[in-house]
Amino acid sequence: QLVQSGGGSVQAGGSLKVSCTSSGSGKMFDDSEWGWYRQAPGSACEFISKIDEDSDMTYADSVKGRFTISQDTRDNAKKTVTLTMENLKPEDTAVYFCAVDRMLLDADSYGGNCPFWAVNMWGQGTQVTVSS
Repeated sequence: QLVQSGGGSVQAGGSLKVSCTSSGSGKMFDDSEWGWYRQAPGSACEFISKIDEDSDMTYADSVKGRFTISQDTRDNAKKTVTLTMENLKPEDTAVYFCAVDRMLLDADSYGGNCPFWAVNMWGQGTQVTVSS
């Protein structure tokens, strides 16, 4: 099970964090990619970022230079992946979902939909709202 935390509301230019923690199953999926998608009302799902077991990171062009993904594996019982979002813009407003699977693909590979049916594990979603 993945549990998300963080998010909230901020003015443009501000910062927020969203975190995703494995719960109840120890460090499950250690050899998987952990990442983030987001979806705004009426908009296609967008892949944001991912990190793998070797800490190789990938970012969408829309967030590159503003968002940072990191992982904390110090606790043997769980793993936490955090998306730190800086210089937020109103267009970053969306529900953010964390996801875990052997490989996370761009949402375009799923027809612009968040691949809830295809990815192994999902968080519950966290609202991020950026006002102008």
